[in-house]
Amino acid sequence: MLDSHWRDVAVIAEMRAERTAQPRSTGMTMIIDTGLGVAATADILEVAGDYIDLWKLSFGTSVFVRPAVLERKLELINARKILTCPGGTLFEAAILQQHCRVYNTRAVEVGFTAVEISDGTIELPAFRRERVIDCAHNAGLVVITEVGKKDPNAQPPIEQLAQQALRDLECGARWVIVEGRETGVGVGVYNAQGALDVEGLDTFARILGDKVDRLIWEAPQKHQQTALIERFGINVGLGNVAPEHVLALESLRLGLRFETLKPIADKLFSNGLWAPEQIEGDGAGGEADGQGGGSLSVSRTPIFLTPVTAAVSPAAASEVSSGTPSATSSGSGRG
Repeated sequence: MLDSHWRDVAVIAEMRAERTAQPRSTGMTMIIDTGLGVAATADILEVAGDYIDLWKLSFGTSVFVRPAVLERKLELINARKILTCPGGTLFEAAILQQHCRVYNTRAVEVGFTAVEISDGTIELPAFRRERVIDCAHNAGLVVITEVGKKDPNAQPPIEQLAQQALRDLECGARWVIVEGRETGVGVGVYNAQGALDVEGLDTFARILGDKVDRLIWEAPQKHQQTALIERFGINVGLGNVAPEHVLALESLRLGLRFETLKPIADKLFSNGLWAPEQIEGDGAGGEADGQGGGSLSVSRTPIFLTPVTAAVSPAAASEVSSGTPSATSSGSGRG
């Protein structure tokens, strides 16, 4: 678990204990880099590098970066042991006229540590897809494949995508990306409004079984990320995340945004572990208000360790709103 000034805050600590840590095999966060400079890359790594697992230089953008700049960027990212890969579209453009070995060899020479194998634009028969996976492995690259088409008017059935994802994993892909593009609209498991196809998610889960956690769902929109976290848990793989949104996503995963904190609060309330009217104790036996010569003692454990069994009295409720202890409250109940 990473160090933090807030490490002992109860809900945060509990959620962070469940979150996978680098190097992750599940719960991947893949960012989409469409043209960050070296300084911007360094800034992102300093602030959010611990929460990034795959850094994709999307589309064919790496073609247009001067070699010295590209190499420096990759050195910085690789030094943090974050996987780096060019976008699948560049692979598709290359394989139209070249052997896959040419592309993979060049990727290694440039400094990439992974490649994305896709057929979002072109057609790639199953036997060629398997050969390209082997080719990338032979070059020493981590293989990540992608399933799905980019054309909203030519979307394959979800079951077909799930079956392809399973075959890719069986052929040696480390992870499989589910196409969502940079918009999250009209492709893959998203309809024309960007809403998730719930039945489609269930189809992926049914076909992949325990391998479903090796999917990386392209989910550029917050409501999509929220729905996927709700369906598959905080360690769901999510991709096409903007670099500046990495910490926002991690907050979403760990219940630190409205969309994911509200269900936690509701569950604690329904289980009797959180009562808005109940008065807090001083946490560690010190002065509750920091007066009387003592220092303020801060609790580092949850306030309510056992369910609240009785309703809070009107007098106690009045105490909460006024800050004045009632005659029925105990001295240890001051907060």
